[in-house]
Amino acid sequence: MGIGILWFMPIHPIGVKNRLGTLGSYYSVRDHLAVNPEFGTLQDFKTLVQEIHKRGMYVIIDWVGNHTAWDHRLTLEHPEWYMRDAKGRFIPPPGTNWTDVIQLDYSQSGLREYMIQAMKFWIEETDIDGFRCDAVSMMPKEFWKEAIPALKLVKPNLFMLAEADGPEWYDLGFDMTYAWGLYGFGDGVLARIAEGSNNASHLSSYVSNETTKYTGAKYRMYFLSNHDENSWYGTPYELFGEAEETFHVLITTLPGMPLVYSGEEAGLDTRLAFFEKDCILWREHKNANLFTTLFHLKKRNPALWNGDQGGLFRRVLTNNNTDVFAFIREKQKEKIFAVFNLSNSFQHVSFKGTAFIGFYRDVFTGDTLTFSANGEMTLFPWGYGVYEAIGVSTGFLPELEVSHSFFLGQNYPNPFNASTRISYSLPEYAQVTFKVFDLLGKPVWVFPLGMQPPGMHEITFSGEYFPCGMYFYQMEAGEKRELKRMVLVR
Repeated sequence: MGIGILWFMPIHPIGVKNRLGTLGSYYSVRDHLAVNPEFGTLQDFKTLVQEIHKRGMYVIIDWVGNHTAWDHRLTLEHPEWYMRDAKGRFIPPPGTNWTDVIQLDYSQSGLREYMIQAMKFWIEETDIDGFRCDAVSMMPKEFWKEAIPALKLVKPNLFMLAEADGPEWYDLGFDMTYAWGLYGFGDGVLARIAEGSNNASHLSSYVSNETTKYTGAKYRMYFLSNHDENSWYGTPYELFGEAEETFHVLITTLPGMPLVYSGEEAGLDTRLAFFEKDCILWREHKNANLFTTLFHLKKRNPALWNGDQGGLFRRVLTNNNTDVFAFIREKQKEKIFAVFNLSNSFQHVSFKGTAFIGFYRDVFTGDTLTFSANGEMTLFPWGYGVYEAIGVSTGFLPELEVSHSFFLGQNYPNPFNASTRISYSLPEYAQVTFKVFDLLGKPVWVFPLGMQPPGMHEITFSGEYFPCGMYFYQMEAGEKRELKRMVLVR
């Protein structure tokens, strides 16, 4: 699918004492230096990491540093490393209901050194590429200020993901944080858009704040689900309904890094029991193709890369900035134009400005189309489009050298309710005829265009005198011909 990093939730043995459920929580760690025997051995994990690396991917593991299981080996070897109540008893993390774990005391220098060495163990022994650090905001920042530089001495390109939100974590050495304001804990801009209390204007304000505060190598993680969201708040379809697919596309094209939680590519539509063995139903699902298209686009097109390596974000204004969110991201000669209908009704959109003007390929259909000044399109409820520029974006239609073959672009807008524009390219002089057919294959409009020179051309088709429905249009150029479909709506 084009996945670049595999994040493993805690792979360590799970505590037995005060366990919740039959399986217990993976975040109740009984031994930071061991592998859960249900998963295999340490050597099995080393082999797994090697095989993942061979496939061009990276591995990060969950690191639970704030607390341990009640029966962690440290409770016997170093009980002084734990917080106690007035009666000297171990206590769960203050302010939580996490009764299956107990709080560590980071005022103890021995504990800080132990945790750093334990993390080094996994880097040196298994060659992992980083850590997702659990509950970092519950731990002293001084620890991370000490630990991360020490770890990056062992592996300079170590990737550190903090389960926290805010720019201050990057000063401690973290590379990426959670964008909880976009979505998290069952709330956020996306959840509120889905329920109708927020709109594209709220999203625009959020993204503007993101691109201002998180510059350079300050990466942000965007997601619709993870192990907490799925179990405690609901599946993406529960939370977002018909907007789910649209939001998947959105978080992949915004500046940042998208997360796919286990099973999302298989259309996971159930909440997984957190403390039980609850298996994912693996099946063929449209999300697999959707993610594959998006992630390969993100990998190959520098406009969608992260940090300084990626393209600048610029919103494209429309006739309806409340419901429609459009933007371009551009890096040197590469450009992506993305359009989202953030409402449950049809939107006829006209674009303002010139930043979007150019010749594009629809990344999902492969169709080619031209966006010119005052461009228009119609979007289905929660509809979207992602377009990859072809050739150099100059603000004008591409010249002849952009294409050396015959092609017929997808009509734009589509569906349309008045008129629609269709672009096509000729590699040489040719006699050109444009035809429109109804669903029965009967010609309803034939328009000879005559001899035309090589290069880009555009024709406008008016549906004023035709009934609503699906039509097919065909371009004939000499011996070449191509057929596409379009939809007329009122």
